[in-house]
Amino acid sequence: MDKHEGREAGTVRFDDPWYDALAVGWGEGAEAPPPHRTPADGSAPSASDIYLEVQRSAAFQEVRGRYRRFVVPATAGFLVWYVAYVIAATAAPGLMARPVAGSFNVALLAGLGQFLSTFLLTWAYSRHARLRRDSAALDLRWTVFERERGQERNRTGRGEDR
Repeated sequence: MDKHEGREAGTVRFDDPWYDALAVGWGEGAEAPPPHRTPADGSAPSASDIYLEVQRSAAFQEVRGRYRRFVVPATAGFLVWYVAYVIAATAAPGLMARPVAGSFNVALLAGLGQFLSTFLLTWAYSRHARLRRDSAALDLRWTVFERERGQERNRTGRGEDR
């Protein structure tokens, strides 16, 4: 994050390499643009070039695809379940007041089911992330780290000052 001096001294600019990148792969059939090449003068790519290249990689697109394939249906299912509960509570009070066991009625059990489904969905999300995305995302993180580290070595090895 850089603070500007002069006329626009109050503005803050975020140097986030992901911010300016195109939203590649939002559609399942979308093709990623060709990978970014290093400059023709032989200089090492900048950090933002490294991040953009990783973002365009098939491995990154696979991680994002796995994320979307879980989150979109899970969110839609939970919202349908929640809206159905609210609609049933307002449109069918007789059904919701029907006793199930003792003082427990349908509304109370459905309300407790909302809490239970929230915890189950949280567990399913963390399990999905751990089994299907975390190792691939960690590999991408190490790829970026190693490339930035190599870039730093090249810069200091050639005698350039920071």
